[in-house]
Amino acid sequence: MASTPPASVLVYVGFDRIGDGLLKLPFVRGLRQAFPDARITWAAGREDSVYAGVLADPAKGLIDEVVEYARIGESPAELFRPLSQGPLGGRRFDLIIDTQRIFWTSLSLKRVPHKTFISPAARFLLSSRKPKSGYKFPKTMQRQMLDLLELASGQSFPTPDRLVLDLDQSLLDAARDFLPDGNVYIGFGPGSGGPPKCWPLENFIELASTEATQGRMPVFFLGPKEEDWHGQIRSAVPQALFPLQDQKLRDAFGYSPLLSIALAERLACAVSNDSGTGHMFAVGGVPVVILYGVTAPKKFAPMTDKLTIIRAQDFGGPEMRHIPVEAVSEAIEKALSGR
Repeated sequence: MASTPPASVLVYVGFDRIGDGLLKLPFVRGLRQAFPDARITWAAGREDSVYAGVLADPAKGLIDEVVEYARIGESPAELFRPLSQGPLGGRRFDLIIDTQRIFWTSLSLKRVPHKTFISPAARFLLSSRKPKSGYKFPKTMQRQMLDLLELASGQSFPTPDRLVLDLDQSLLDAARDFLPDGNVYIGFGPGSGGPPKCWPLENFIELASTEATQGRMPVFFLGPKEEDWHGQIRSAVPQALFPLQDQKLRDAFGYSPLLSIALAERLACAVSNDSGTGHMFAVGGVPVVILYGVTAPKKFAPMTDKLTIIRAQDFGGPEMRHIPVEAVSEAIEKALSGR
């Protein structure tokens, strides 16, 4: 292990969505802790990164620079393209941490001039440092990345039980005004990255209606892709609230995930597909029920000690439609009772 700490660090990812960005924050915090004086560059090779957008505030002071569309990991053909053609061309880093395991992508990344290269690809074949014999790659994203940081730094980084964010007071005040004390609020996140990950909307509506008949207040979190569902849900569940469609909140905060996290702190329980919204609920500290179909809970489960996982496979198949409303309703009741 070199005694001189790196002055420049490059972290490579393919891209970052909101859920990814929240899961990776313990790594980002640990990175700054390990290398307090380094210039840290975060490179999204194929697409964009939430650290340059909606999650820029939590990364402020931790990441010095975000490079999007770095043109690494797009195609094996790039191995034969001059490195100077990409955004990282002509740059050199003391330490590069590759967070993914596709071999040819790691080969492409390794062409960037460096002193030390950390990569899990092909069982760390290309890596300057390797874990001890018998090492098994963890199943969760958080632990995978923290293990890479431990290898790069020689320091220990435990897995946090949950992620805590220091939210601006204006967000907390707005959430309290919209969801004042005196009601039991149940959150619903019916959207996700694509139809295969979505429980049928009519099931969310049925569940919300049931909660409303019990005197609880359904709160639907609808992002830009779910705007078309607003009218249908409002008609079927007139008691429901829609904070992200509220004009006052929209004017002040847009679709900020930090607003959703502040609102989540006001909930008694929440239900979500495997999505960024589910991760926001978890960061808010609310007991959360996450519904899984084709995706793997062990890798992408939110950071929370108040998590209930319901898998479609346990009810007949990977399609989300197999999850019965009754099972989710029962999970809410158990979460509310603290069981």
